[in-house]
Amino acid sequence: MQRPAIETLPKLKLYADSMGKYGLSPFLYPVYGLGGLPESFSRLCAIHGGTYMLNTPVDEILFESGKVVGVRSGEGVAKAPLIICDPSYVRDMKKTKVVGKVIRAICILDHPIPDTNNVASIQIILPQKQLKRKSDIYITMVSNAHAVCAKNLYIAIVSATVETASPQDEIKPALDLLGGFKEMFVQVSDLHEPTNDFAAENLHVTSSYDATSHFETSD
Repeated sequence: MQRPAIETLPKLKLYADSMGKYGLSPFLYPVYGLGGLPESFSRLCAIHGGTYMLNTPVDEILFESGKVVGVRSGEGVAKAPLIICDPSYVRDMKKTKVVGKVIRAICILDHPIPDTNNVASIQIILPQKQLKRKSDIYITMVSNAHAVCAKNLYIAIVSATVETASPQDEIKPALDLLGGFKEMFVQVSDLHEPTNDFAAENLHVTSSYDATSHFETSD
């Protein structure tokens, strides 16, 4: 309410122009899954002169006089004035700290989530107060409509910030809403935050993805 209306109008126009272009939704994501995000970025990067090095593991981040100068992959070196990476690339360099844990359960269903009008996709947020927790629990469901699974199958992802010594018990209220599942894959991961000085090193380390499913907290 405190900003000019003109900032909103181009976004509304883009939304309206996108309706029906690639199906019923104006959004490309999550069609074809998370892979659509880096694919889209790679196209934009190429337009601006960027180069993608596929199937190239990063063996070492190189520094000179305390600043990054590039990365090493095998015998090859790619020079760069600054580097942006997630915590997995610097875990052995003591440039992050663990600030918590997140649990994610990927569930394969043979039915849509009950009491949701048989929708092909949905996001459900279970409020923390209702569950007597300190944080919400998130459910995201996608389907064959998004080209991420076979026909008549659905994929539900349940995520939450770990608050007890029994992470899987914490997400039971969300799992109960699914109406059963054929298979479930569970992972508990550390949440990292950067501790290095980006201005001094030209190394920007992002925070880990938290439990939220709407990317509003992603940096």
